[in-house]
Amino acid sequence: MSFTERFTGRADAYVAGRPSYPDAAIDVLLANLGDPRDVVVADLGAGTGISSRLLAARGVQVLAVEPNAAMRDAAEPCDGVEWVDGTAEATGLHEASVDLAAAFQAFHWFDARKALDEIVRIVRPGGRAAVVYNERDESDEFTGAYGALVRTFATDATERRRADGLSAFAAFEGWHGGPRRTEIRNVQRLDRDGLHSRVRSTSYLPQAGAASESLRADIDALFDRHAREGRIAMVLTTIVVCGDLGADGA
Repeated sequence: MSFTERFTGRADAYVAGRPSYPDAAIDVLLANLGDPRDVVVADLGAGTGISSRLLAARGVQVLAVEPNAAMRDAAEPCDGVEWVDGTAEATGLHEASVDLAAAFQAFHWFDARKALDEIVRIVRPGGRAAVVYNERDESDEFTGAYGALVRTFATDATERRRADGLSAFAAFEGWHGGPRRTEIRNVQRLDRDGLHSRVRSTSYLPQAGAASESLRADIDALFDRHAREGRIAMVLTTIVVCGDLGADGA
C-alpha cells in the first residue's frame, strides 16, 4: 500500500481520535509574517483538516493539500480553507505563491528531498516552512504505558520514520540562519471510545485479527487503570521546527 493510501478507511477514526495543536504552535508558525489576512499557507498532507481549521481561524488563507480522497471527504467545511488534490512533492500550486508551507504530523510520509524542493518552489522569498509533530511525553505514567503498548503491537517502524523526517527537515541546507525548534506542552483528553479511535487512526497498529483484539483488550485495561471521571489525559509535546527562506529565495 502506498503512503498516500494508508489512511483510506481510517478517516472517521482520525477525526474522532487525533489530537489538535496548541495555540502557541500556531503563534510560532505565523510570527512576523504580517497581517494574517494577507498570508497564504500551504498545509501539506492536511489529512482531515485539523491543522487547516486552526490556521484559518487566524484569518489566513489555507490551501489544504491532501492526496487521499477519503481524508478530504471527511473534512468539515471551513471558511478560508481550499482543498487541493496534490502531494507534498507535487502540490500543483504556483511558484512563489504561499508565505508558509507547513506539514503537521505528515512530513515522514513524504520523499523528503522532493518535498523540500517543492517547498522552496512554492514559498515566496522571505517566507517560511515548518513541520509540526505531536509526540508522546512518556514521563507521564499513562502516556508511557500507552507508548509501551504501541511499541508492542506496532506493525512497522513509523515512529522511527517520524524522527528521521524531523531530522531531514532540520538538516536541510536551504534554511536562512538555520532551523528553529520550539517545544510546547499539549494534553489530549479522551473517553474510552476516543482512545479506541486514536488507536484505529494509527496506521501502524493492527486493525483486524487476533493482534487487534489483544490490543483492544489491553487498551481497555489501560483505560480502566488510569481514567478519572471517564477520561484519560495523554500528555504530548508539540514540536515545531521552522526554516526561513532568504529574501532571494535561498
